[in-house]
Amino acid sequence: MQVHECMMINPITVSPKTKYAEAIRLLRLKKLAALPVVGKEGQLVGIVTEKDLLDISPVAVLGAHTISHLLSAIAVEEAMTRQVITVQEDYPLEEAARMLIDNKIGSLPVMRGDQLAGMITGSDIFRAMTAALGGGLEGLRITIRLMEDKGEIGAVTDGIIQLGGKLVSLSTYWGDDPFKRVITLKVQGINREELLMLLEWTIGVQVIDFCESRVESQPGATLPATNTEVFPNQNPDAKIPWLLDSK
Repeated sequence: MQVHECMMINPITVSPKTKYAEAIRLLRLKKLAALPVVGKEGQLVGIVTEKDLLDISPVAVLGAHTISHLLSAIAVEEAMTRQVITVQEDYPLEEAARMLIDNKIGSLPVMRGDQLAGMITGSDIFRAMTAALGGGLEGLRITIRLMEDKGEIGAVTDGIIQLGGKLVSLSTYWGDDPFKRVITLKVQGINREELLMLLEWTIGVQVIDFCESRVESQPGATLPATNTEVFPNQNPDAKIPWLLDSK
């Protein structure tokens, strides 16, 4: 997934000469993390946040009675950040997320060449990641640990299809062991016991936990996760059968 698939297009912008009060009004009214500052030729020349503007507010020094007059003279260019961190619109979404984290910022201007194409915020990325993980969808969520070099991911996905299940989402990350990968799946249309038997017995991967999402967007809809203490198989190379209810 790339940045342009999640960014806000046609973002609200200001010019360097936009007055303090107008910039503050836009940030608060539109609930924006930041305002891109655009020059006469449409080029990005800076970015300004509410904190930037409040940091130059003269209230603490001069008192409220002189503020209205002073603020009418202050322009955005006096508070904006000129060295702007940006991404191109075809930038990978996860790398944009990393840039937000590494630089401790809340939003990124998205560029198309040297022109502003949009804005992306931490909230935009969070929504995209939630959707990628199958958030809000019914199904069985199960986390497994498997060996990196045994081709087990293919066996897992093939097995789910053979059991008539639908793989809603799959995410992967590395744990402490460099030779083992942690995979989180969300699956629909499959019997829980059959899936656990497939994973632990037939394929021989380690099940870390599972939970079942029953109803979308309702408190308490997701059952608490069951951890590895339920499972006798802590060795991913062992194959221990599950006792299933006869159907």
